[in-house]
Amino acid sequence: MTNNYLLELKNVHAGYIKDVDILQGVNFCVHPGELVTVIGPNGAGKSTLAKTVFGLLTPHTGTITFKGENIAGCKSNQIVKKGMCYVPQISNVFPSLTIEENLEMGAFVRNIALQPLKDKIFAMFPKLAERRRQRAGTLSGGERQMLAMGKALMLEPSLLLLDEPSAALSPILVNQVFEQIQQVNQTGTAIVLVEQNAKKALEMAHRGYVLESGRDAISGTGKDLLNDPKVGELYLGAGKPH
Repeated sequence: MTNNYLLELKNVHAGYIKDVDILQGVNFCVHPGELVTVIGPNGAGKSTLAKTVFGLLTPHTGTITFKGENIAGCKSNQIVKKGMCYVPQISNVFPSLTIEENLEMGAFVRNIALQPLKDKIFAMFPKLAERRRQRAGTLSGGERQMLAMGKALMLEPSLLLLDEPSAALSPILVNQVFEQIQQVNQTGTAIVLVEQNAKKALEMAHRGYVLESGRDAISGTGKDLLNDPKVGELYLGAGKPH
């Protein structure tokens, strides 16, 4: 039964070229309201996993169930309407539009009054509220990530996929972005966080998965993975001195 899961992947194989699988039998699940982190080395298939879930790649085999419905093979626009949003690592805002216009673009498929939604996002991200008429292209990296999340949240998704939101940010901005991710999760939105910053991501995750060579090699609570000697040595910089 998949009724207890918001999202469930079973034995998913996927890749960019026919007969060449980057994901090689991934099993993965997310409960409603949960924050699940995906870590692993470069090339393990982390971003491929997010793109496959969101319909940017079609799995070669396996099932992807969202809200009890098999969405493998669905297009991204269909998946958005079912209540899932994806924030890619780059090119995730419209640089020439203002912050406010970006938020409005995020909700273009919704036929409802947008002001209450914008007010909600601005309350969640006060820095964006202060600069609502500023063009997105003039924002810092951290502010862009907040805007990208805010734009996705205009659709009030049940699940938000975040692909490497801390990439290329300064340590201070990383902390700010992670605080905002936690805040979004605390409102009830489930989050899949694909992240290179493994320690920080696991510290705030309910559960985590370590991908290795396209497979879910290790999984457990965020705390368990933080305390796992193998995970510590390979991904958290712990263990033997260099």
